[in-house]
Amino acid sequence: MDVDARVATGRARAKRCAEAAHGRRLLARGSAGLYGALDLGTNNCRLLIAAPTPGGFEVVDAFSRIVRLGEGLSAHGRLSEQAMRRTIQALRVCANKLAWSKVNRRRMVATEACRAAENGAEFLCAVKQETGLELEIIARETEASLAATGAAPLMDEGAQSALVFDIGGGSTELMWVERASERIVAWTSLAAGVVSLSERFGGVDVTPARYGPMREHVAPLLRDFAVEVRSLTGGDGRPGHLLGTSGTVTTIAGVQLGLRRYDRSRVDGSWLESVAIAEVTGRLRNMSYDERVAHPCIGRDRADLVLAGCAILEEIRDTFPAPRIRVADRGLREGMLTLLMKEDGLWNQSS
Repeated sequence: MDVDARVATGRARAKRCAEAAHGRRLLARGSAGLYGALDLGTNNCRLLIAAPTPGGFEVVDAFSRIVRLGEGLSAHGRLSEQAMRRTIQALRVCANKLAWSKVNRRRMVATEACRAAENGAEFLCAVKQETGLELEIIARETEASLAATGAAPLMDEGAQSALVFDIGGGSTELMWVERASERIVAWTSLAAGVVSLSERFGGVDVTPARYGPMREHVAPLLRDFAVEVRSLTGGDGRPGHLLGTSGTVTTIAGVQLGLRRYDRSRVDGSWLESVAIAEVTGRLRNMSYDERVAHPCIGRDRADLVLAGCAILEEIRDTFPAPRIRVADRGLREGMLTLLMKEDGLWNQSS
């Protein structure tokens, strides 16, 4: 390991130790004021536990695991037994963390996989029985609103508008947001996500003959929304910038930054120029599956999904041209925490 790598590793270790110590100090103050937000998606199960602060909130504990709850859903219309078992295992971890931290004020939601599955509601009943967690299936409009609320602090102050998007596992949400009021002027939810698209077209050996049809599948799903945005804004559909909250854009940012391991502190809030995005997506398309697996910012869990995400992203960029994208490693969970704290009168400014 060279000197720069040792220094970077040392800094990362020190940062993790400092964050852990800070979390312990927050817990030591008493856990009555802690808030929890759980987001169960088609691909991921994510939890945040946070304490309100004068500047918003600070994260005390976090958990994220790729569970692929929606695996096979597009073909069979039901959640599989294996996927449900994986997910319940992850949710048990979340339940233990919430119990250990004595979090009473919480919101826990399930999105596209549970919305679309014939046995989605049945599965959540099993979740409650086995873990004690009671999740609500939220509508697509609610999902879009929460994602926009979570990402809003990263809107550029110099932009009049931004297109906020969240490329999920089973669906993709897009919101046209006015910066001054942080108001959603228009929104839509596309029935296309990284899991559903990769299952439909293949995600392991993605040749140009497969990648092209991915994009062609997404393009018409965006047309009506583009027309609506132009009509409502009286413009040409060009936002001040794009704001992406998904794993696709955080992965692309990590690759573009040349990170040896994913680092949220460097990715969240970073900017991707249009030329850089095109360069990285081109590089990813030219990688073999094994090369994607070996990449530290992709790994085996995302290697068969990342190109489906690139296809969706490229169609969004073509439909809503903007010189750059701001990357947000935040979304639904932060939106839920923000709203809970606002309801309790504990929110002064964006975190």
